[in-house]
Amino acid sequence: MKNIKDEFISTLSHEIRTPLTSIKGFSKTILDNWESLSDEQKKKFLKIIQEQSQRLINLVENVLNVSKIDSDRGDIVLKKISLKDAINNASSLVKMNYGDFDYDIKICSNEPVLADENKLQQVLINLLDNASKYSKNSKKVEISLTNNKNSAIICIKNYGVQIEEKYFDKIFDKFYRIENILNSTTQGSGLGLYITKKLLEQMKGEITVRSYDEPKSTEFVVTLPLYEVEQALKRVSE
Repeated sequence: MKNIKDEFISTLSHEIRTPLTSIKGFSKTILDNWESLSDEQKKKFLKIIQEQSQRLINLVENVLNVSKIDSDRGDIVLKKISLKDAINNASSLVKMNYGDFDYDIKICSNEPVLADENKLQQVLINLLDNASKYSKNSKKVEISLTNNKNSAIICIKNYGVQIEEKYFDKIFDKFYRIENILNSTTQGSGLGLYITKKLLEQMKGEITVRSYDEPKSTEFVVTLPLYEVEQALKRVSE
């Protein structure tokens, strides 16, 4: 375990250093060459700085969230939540980083769920961002919302990447990304799916993954309990 943690720290250090280097380098370029740079070049460099700053913020937030989860210090505030609104809000936020992507949303249920609003938002953003990173060729992400008895089911599907069944459980491990076969094509700390699963468990939810060959695609399936007054009162009093 120590070797895994050491490798994780080394990987995380690299992930943090990369955006910092970009921010520093492009900031210096702008300051040193302000008069000679065109407006288009300035916009391009500033956009890179903005993107790398957001990447750095995401990394720090993930590390802080893992610390809270592992020490069991995460506060849960359960209430009645509209999944339709939550999905639309999360997709709007993620789309800001993937402007030319198509987010195909199909809402087939409008029943509320019992969840923590902030943690649910984080779960959806993590999954939508993850799907977008692995959909760079197709630039399409499908999101659907349905019901099944006492649960709401959210499916988030991306095209272009297939995951072998033997990896289905491992991708939710905290340190798994270190040996992830997809490492070479995407950036990240390997904490997103671990955090997502833990947050869902805190809300009595679940997450599973399935993958397909034709066409190559991967789908994450989130299950959350529907809102019921009696159940809500019971959960809040626990």
